[in-house]
Amino acid sequence: MPEQRFNCTACGKCCYGLLPLTLEDAFANACRFPLAMAWMPVRQASRSYEMYAKLGAIIQLPGQKVATLIAPVAYIPPSLSCPSLSPENLCSIHESKPLRCRTMPFYPYREERDQSDILVPRKGWLCDTSPLAPPIYRDRKIIDITSFDLERKALLKDAPILSAYAARLLMQNHVVMKMLIDTATRQAAGQFVVSFYSFLRLNKKYDLIAFAKKQTPVLKEFSEKTAAMPALAVFHKYYHAAAEELGWFAREG
Repeated sequence: MPEQRFNCTACGKCCYGLLPLTLEDAFANACRFPLAMAWMPVRQASRSYEMYAKLGAIIQLPGQKVATLIAPVAYIPPSLSCPSLSPENLCSIHESKPLRCRTMPFYPYREERDQSDILVPRKGWLCDTSPLAPPIYRDRKIIDITSFDLERKALLKDAPILSAYAARLLMQNHVVMKMLIDTATRQAAGQFVVSFYSFLRLNKKYDLIAFAKKQTPVLKEFSEKTAAMPALAVFHKYYHAAAEELGWFAREG
């Protein structure tokens, strides 16, 4: 497939579920998104291993070495839309939206040459990939690579910070180590999340109280929104616990 075409039709279908963020975007949107830290291990045989190692951390587990991507995320259930998606399916923060949204449909956690298969719309998405849409990918290269480069550069800048956080947390927290081992040894690829506070607690340069004042109301809002949704019990439990954890700092400030 030498050339692929794409045009966004503003169907809003990609504005649902978990959204990976850079650290800068996570802090900038603490008043908007319920935040968590996602951990995604991959084995050495995986195609994504080298890129995950570059953007994440190499972690030695019993009997195997895994590359683990550690990323701040907007922790939103697949069935719920981004809180900034308007009723008209338009982004209400378009001018300041996160880099991850700007780079769509490309994905900088993969090499530029490996983008082809993710440019095919998922089932139910209304992206225009017809001959009338503008070309965006040719000969395994992105035609306008500006946003992709910006996001990749931000991810590379975050990598040593997140790798150091992972090393310190794994030394102190055996529960997280067990979750990593369990996830890494499953047959299918997987991920798990821990609280964003676990990152703040190990990085004193950030203003924890200011962050808690912005983030706690968002966590409470999502906790209330998911309270009567049994299918989202895992998310509700996380929002409630994270709000309790940060709420103390918000009140102290």
